[in-house]
Amino acid sequence: MPAALAILDTEKPDVIVNFAAQGEGAASFGANAPDFFRTNTWGLSRLVLELQRRDYLQRFVHIGSSEVYGSPDHAASEVDFLNPSSPYSVSKAAFDQYLQSLWRTQKFPMNIIRPSNCYTPGQQLHRIIPKAIITAIKGDKLPLHGGGMAQKSYLHATDLSHAILTVAESGGMGAIYNVGPDSPVTIRHVVELCAKACYRPFEQLVDEAPDRMGQDARYYLNCDKMKDMGWKQTIALENGISDMADWVLANPELLKMSTDYEHKK
Repeated sequence: MPAALAILDTEKPDVIVNFAAQGEGAASFGANAPDFFRTNTWGLSRLVLELQRRDYLQRFVHIGSSEVYGSPDHAASEVDFLNPSSPYSVSKAAFDQYLQSLWRTQKFPMNIIRPSNCYTPGQQLHRIIPKAIITAIKGDKLPLHGGGMAQKSYLHATDLSHAILTVAESGGMGAIYNVGPDSPVTIRHVVELCAKACYRPFEQLVDEAPDRMGQDARYYLNCDKMKDMGWKQTIALENGISDMADWVLANPELLKMSTDYEHKK
């Protein structure tokens, strides 16, 4: 942290967007759990404590997670009850609530953005979209956990970037904003789109597998607050997945890399 603070004190940014997090819900159970709290709660609370002493900071935009809502049966809004179901999402919810308390009591200039699952060229290869594409191109088999029936919301990182800029420039101080597509889709449908983009029959790509521990049944967000600020999704999922396939094909070295999750402390 001292090195990061030294850079910040040199540059003196008036807006800081925090992406720092230990991710991956399924991997956060068991012996790995303390690492998620160490980064997502304890480490970030220490960072904010230091930033409170910096007079150059005008806005701290924290990138949260839609997983803090659990598996809602409706489009979750920013005021809905938090119902996290993994150590990862609990650690994210805890820091969100800490930031809210700092805003209420000390007017710490913060915003929280809770995005849906995002994808983009260059992302970690163990994420479902790049993993499915790489598996399809290589002719291997992809385990489809729980038959792919879980419903998730996927947003291209370009659309998330537009939302972040909107909040950084004109968001209501202390406010929380959901950012995602209008409706969720099944993981099965996402993998079907990946298979289609790679010209491989879906049935040849997947093997049915048991569901993952801690798998939420649905991520579904009400994003009316962001839409009221003029934001909207611009990249359709099918088009974004096609671009992801082009990225992998343009970088064949990716086919030699591992698509397994690697836990880092």
